[in-house]
Amino acid sequence: MLAYIVRRLMWTPVLLLAVSAIVFALGHYGPGDPVQIQLGQHYTEERAERLRESRGLNDPVYEQYGRYVWNALRGDFGDSFQFQGREVSELLGPKLKVSAQLFLAASLITIGVGVPLGFYSAVKQGSWLDPTVVSGSLALNAMPVFLTAPFLIIFFALKLDWVAVSGWGGFFDKQIILPALTIGLPGIAVFTRIMRSSTLDVLGQDYIRTARAKGLPGHVVNYRHIARIALIPVLTLIGFSLSGLLGGAFIVELIYGIPGVGRFTLDAIFARDFPVIMAVTLIGAASLVIANLIVDILYSVIDPRIRYQ
Repeated sequence: MLAYIVRRLMWTPVLLLAVSAIVFALGHYGPGDPVQIQLGQHYTEERAERLRESRGLNDPVYEQYGRYVWNALRGDFGDSFQFQGREVSELLGPKLKVSAQLFLAASLITIGVGVPLGFYSAVKQGSWLDPTVVSGSLALNAMPVFLTAPFLIIFFALKLDWVAVSGWGGFFDKQIILPALTIGLPGIAVFTRIMRSSTLDVLGQDYIRTARAKGLPGHVVNYRHIARIALIPVLTLIGFSLSGLLGGAFIVELIYGIPGVGRFTLDAIFARDFPVIMAVTLIGAASLVIANLIVDILYSVIDPRIRYQ
C-alpha cells in the first residue's frame, strides 16, 4: 500500500505540470490582450510597453512559464493583473475557504441522503417504496439550477422568511442551507441510482445467502456484509464528482451572492487575469488528484480483499 501511495504522489507533479502548461499556452496564445483590458480607456503604446516590461510579458514564453512554475512551487502564484499590487494567493485564499465550506455542505446533503436512499430502495425491491424512491430522486435530478434556486428563494426566503435571500455567514450559519440544497439536491439521484445498483449486485452473492443461512441478524448482514461492499462504486463516484460539484458551485455562488471563487474566477476570465485563472485551475486539478488518491486508499479500508501492489 505504501509503495502504491508513493507512486501516485510521484505522478501528481507530472499531472499538474501538464495542466499548467496547457492553461499557460491557452492564455498566452488565446485571443485578447490582458494589458489592453487592464488599461482600458487609458491605453497607450507607451503605458502598455512599460506594463509588459514590468510584468515580464516581453520575455520568451519558456522563460515566463519556467518562472511561473518555480514561483508556484513556493506557493507564489504572482500578482493579479486585475488588482494591481495584490498577490493571487492573498486574494484567492479567503474565497477558496468559502467555496470549500459550501462544497462540504452540499456533499453532506448529496451523500448523506443519496447513499441511504439507494440502499433502502434496493433492500425494499419489489415493494412500492422502491419505484417511489427512484422516481423521486430522478425528479430532483431533472430540476436545473436556474429552476431550483428561484423556487428555494421564493419559498424559504420570501414566503416563510426563514433565511436571507443572499449573503454568507459561514459554515454554521443558516444562510448556507439554500445554496447547499441547490447544489446537493440534483446529485442525490446519481448516488441513489449507483448505490441501489451496487447493493442489488451484492444481494445476489453467495456469501450473503450463506450469512443469512447461518442465522446472522439482519442488521449485521445489511451493514457489515452488504453496505460495506456496495460502497465501493460510490467511492469512485465521489472522486469523479468533485470537479462537477465545484463547477455547479460557481453558478450557485453568483445566484446567492456568495463571496467564493465563482464570481472571482468569472471576473478573472473576462479581465484576462492569467495568474488567477492558472491558480484556480492548478488548485482544482490538485484537489481532484488528491481526492482520487484518498478514494483509492479507502477501497482497501472498506474491502480487505483489495490490496495494492
